[in-house]
Amino acid sequence: MKNIKIQKKLVLSALFAALVSVGCFIQIPLPGGVPIVIQDMMAMLAGLLLGPVFGGLAVVIFLLLGAAGLPVFTGKAGVHVLVAGPTSGFLWGYLLAAVVGGTILALFLSKDKGKGSSAAQWLVISLAALAATIVLFAVGIPVGMKIIGVGIEKALAIFLIPFIPGNVIKLILMVVLAKKLRPAILAYTE
Repeated sequence: MKNIKIQKKLVLSALFAALVSVGCFIQIPLPGGVPIVIQDMMAMLAGLLLGPVFGGLAVVIFLLLGAAGLPVFTGKAGVHVLVAGPTSGFLWGYLLAAVVGGTILALFLSKDKGKGSSAAQWLVISLAALAATIVLFAVGIPVGMKIIGVGIEKALAIFLIPFIPGNVIKLILMVVLAKKLRPAILAYTE
């Protein structure tokens, strides 16, 4: 019985890896060269819905696909994008963000299965999504600064400021989707 649970979670991890991967093709170009994509939202949502282990696994699969040559890093591919690309910190940040968001929900809503106080669930899911987003930018911005050789003001202008409106929308979507889909995923994987 435990093997079936793990198999179901592995299938969901693979599906979320695919969602993260195709998320790069839905993009809004910006003058700074870094487009707005839903890829980050999908990576964080993987953690919120699948938990830190299997959500993190989904992001690892995505990173391996890109490193192997599939153009899933906003149309780019290869190990060099993960190591020396201006968005490499964000790509690695996807993994840490998924693990952080998933860990918060695993700690505070693990036994809940959608039956607890709705207000408390909304609050915990919101905090988990916000924490994941903060972690993503906390990892991505310093790495981007170092790689392109700019100071904090220029880095914020390139990597943060243009993305605030889109990230507010993504946060709202993540919270709503996590609240609605989490009980179904938990029931499926039991």
